[in-house]
Amino acid sequence: MEYIMNTMGNLVEQTAFMNLTVGNLIMIGVACIFLYLAIRHGFEPLLLVPIAFGMLLVNIYPDIMISPEEASNGTGGLLYYFYMLDEWSILPSLIFLGVGAMTDFGPLIANPKSFLLGAAAQFGIFAAYLGAMAMGFSDKAAAAISIIGGADGPTSIFLAGKLQQTAILGPIAVAAYSYMSLVPIIQPPIMKLLTTEKERKIKMEQLRPVSKLERILFPIIITIVVCVILPTTAPLVGMLMLGNLFKECGVVRQLTDTAANVLMYIVVILLGTSVGATTSAEAFLNMDTIKIVILGLIAFAFGTAGGVVFGKIMCWASGGKVNPLIGSAGVSAVPMAARVSQKVGAEADPTNFLLMHAMGPNVAGVIGTAVVAGTFMAIFGVK
Repeated sequence: MEYIMNTMGNLVEQTAFMNLTVGNLIMIGVACIFLYLAIRHGFEPLLLVPIAFGMLLVNIYPDIMISPEEASNGTGGLLYYFYMLDEWSILPSLIFLGVGAMTDFGPLIANPKSFLLGAAAQFGIFAAYLGAMAMGFSDKAAAAISIIGGADGPTSIFLAGKLQQTAILGPIAVAAYSYMSLVPIIQPPIMKLLTTEKERKIKMEQLRPVSKLERILFPIIITIVVCVILPTTAPLVGMLMLGNLFKECGVVRQLTDTAANVLMYIVVILLGTSVGATTSAEAFLNMDTIKIVILGLIAFAFGTAGGVVFGKIMCWASGGKVNPLIGSAGVSAVPMAARVSQKVGAEADPTNFLLMHAMGPNVAGVIGTAVVAGTFMAIFGVK
């Protein structure tokens, strides 16, 4: 009888019920909300489902993220090894490879002025940087937090790892991916507030055809120019352009398919679950996390506003030929931000087609955010 009681006692002690804290229960609730938003409402499900599930796992079984040094048997938890691929900047770079293989740079090549809109949308990053410094974060932490304003999760993770801000990597990544998934909710009110109905109805001229030679030369030239000026951007910009070169050269179809499909989805699983696993109650439920979430929202709003305002300037300079709505697509959420520009424009005039015009600033924003990350790394002497 004593043996049975001891056995039952050991089994009970091994259950998660004995170790769950109030914080763990709160985070489990948050994970369930994220899963609901992803599954029921389709908010960026490819990212939000693995992130939420990683959050769920780590708050039920914290040892899934334990390091080998902390483990009694010298073996780390499963998601710890996934997370190390984030910290070493491997997974963010591979994400950029897949994005490049899936992205059409034709609209940007056809309308190089889109680079200006992509650059203007980076204003949110610098606004958040100053805000983070004012809230008491260190300069490196402020830089890592500010990248959320570019609505670029992989770049946020990449820069946080490079600047050794791993203590706040979880909140940064969750905030960045959450705001990416909420683009259709956050952006339209800002876009409508800053534009008139007349401006939203502006129809833009059809983009010129882009030759195959231009499409092949573009990733090569961008890689040379950007990486010579800012070599620290090579892991992101280099992988982005390599993926695009796979797509456009037409002679490595197998590599294109692998980068854009199989590899991309494997990396998303590893990245999403490991990012979610950084959100243990102890690491996530604190004032710094609240500040990061607030700063991320401010940065994203300022980035959207910066792109729209510069779009209005271009509209005025072109004599009314540029629809300011495409400026909001200057954030890096590809292609969702471009779709939002199209949706808001179509609400004003159902015959208006802005999607391809908005794709120019959208892909320019991806490059722009990577350049800003490289600039921060250069400022802080990180290689």
